[in-house]
Amino acid sequence: MSKKSKSGISTFSAQITSTISVALVLLILGIVAFMGIAARGITNDIKQNIGFVTMLTDSISETEINGLKQKWAKAPYVASQKFISAEEALKQESERLGEDIIEMMAGVNPYQPEFEIKVKPQYASRDSIEKITASLIGVKGIENVVTDSTMADEINTSVNNIILTLGIVAIALLLISFVLINNSVRLTVYSKRFIIHTMKLVGATGGYIRRPFIINNILHGIFAAIIANIILAASLYYLHTIDYSVSNTISWIDASYVFGALLIIGIFICAMAALFATNKYLRTSYDDMFK
Repeated sequence: MSKKSKSGISTFSAQITSTISVALVLLILGIVAFMGIAARGITNDIKQNIGFVTMLTDSISETEINGLKQKWAKAPYVASQKFISAEEALKQESERLGEDIIEMMAGVNPYQPEFEIKVKPQYASRDSIEKITASLIGVKGIENVVTDSTMADEINTSVNNIILTLGIVAIALLLISFVLINNSVRLTVYSKRFIIHTMKLVGATGGYIRRPFIINNILHGIFAAIIANIILAASLYYLHTIDYSVSNTISWIDASYVFGALLIIGIFICAMAALFATNKYLRTSYDDMFK
């Protein structure tokens, strides 16, 4: 086999290795992105169950109850509201305990009517809930407000830690991928270093020499992104078929943003790797090319 044939096979092998490396890195980045989206979705679901309970006075009138319903229907922070009368609260607790509470309490209903208010995710923090509940103090018909703002803070802290961890992992993967891809691309460019030198001798500009290498590597980046996106899409489709809740956590709209981002990242990484590799040999003298 001639040296030219061996060189061609070596170059082709390097290009295949580079493309597979990019595809694997993009695949891992896509998985990390899906994990972030899933964490965000699960967190929003949890936050939608955060709120407060307003204990109403026993003497509150039907008109006042309807007024509170209208007040919370218009409030920007309310995700949902539920009114529970004293009788309903008594019935629920009796069923839960399996005992007749009214009989135990000598005919007295110990429960008060109440509103269960769930706040929207953007209001699910200690400061927001405390500010909301403070505005309810003194409102006619409301006797007390019970909150669980500690849970909101714990959830927000956990989410921030998850996002920070995933962000660090994503950055580390990008750096590692760039090093791996850059080495693969340099091997491809290295096999054509004498052609680059010859083109310089005949007056070709740096931009003219770089262009085919950059375009070629951009195509590899696009192909790698397509491979990664196909694997991710197939995996997501499979997860949707076995667990319906996954479709609510990671929708195809969210996935499309990830697919687009991976395509851009693949193009950018490959283009920059080709740029750095060609620049190295554009600055290299003829004698140094043998080293």
